[in-house]
Amino acid sequence: MKVSLFVTCLVDQLCPNVGVATVEVLRRAGCEVVFDERQTCCGQPAFNTGYRKEASKFAKRFIEIFESSDAEAIVSPSGSCTAMVKHFHELFPDEPEWRQRAEKIAAKTHEFGSFLVNVLKVEDVGAASNEKITWHDACHGLRDLGIRNEPRKLLKNVKGAEFAEMENADVCCGFGGTFSVKYPEISAGMLDNKIEMIEKSGADTVVACDASCLMQINGRLSRIESKVKTKHLAEVLAS
Repeated sequence: MKVSLFVTCLVDQLCPNVGVATVEVLRRAGCEVVFDERQTCCGQPAFNTGYRKEASKFAKRFIEIFESSDAEAIVSPSGSCTAMVKHFHELFPDEPEWRQRAEKIAAKTHEFGSFLVNVLKVEDVGAASNEKITWHDACHGLRDLGIRNEPRKLLKNVKGAEFAEMENADVCCGFGGTFSVKYPEISAGMLDNKIEMIEKSGADTVVACDASCLMQINGRLSRIESKVKTKHLAEVLAS
């Protein structure tokens, strides 16, 4: 299957290793991966803060770029950015043509782990690790896209790894984009609760499929000098 990589801003700018790992795993699963360097932000920050008109400009740009590809699917290593594409149609209540184009693009767009399990029907990508790992359910992936079992199936098939289910794995880490900026005290309190659950799991690595959650969690872990590491799902599966 030919796949177009929707890399996302955070991965492109801060976590390029995640993008590389995503491509490696997709190729291992038999995909031909293409990347359009013209892609920019999907507009999620503007959308989430109420700037719908501005967000629609990003959406139109995204749609035009990915429409020009003959790839059968668009795959992203981010639940939140994938979810944003699924909401594009809401930006065009009075523009039926754009709404239709948005819905067509959304139907082709998949979160990385979900794509492997639900589209390619792959649960074992040949990964190996000696780590004890736990999983954090990012809010958009779980609540907006309904992704829960897919990453767990993939992680439990990593040879040599021990999977430890985290208590309250589905509870928010407190990032929420601009939420953490507007309400830093609440965000920090939520994050501390998440860190407590991570350490309680006994895992030496916490895994997620959103760079924003991993950035939030890793920031606190580093400040308290914890030995627990953070990894994106693609990095674990590429090992």
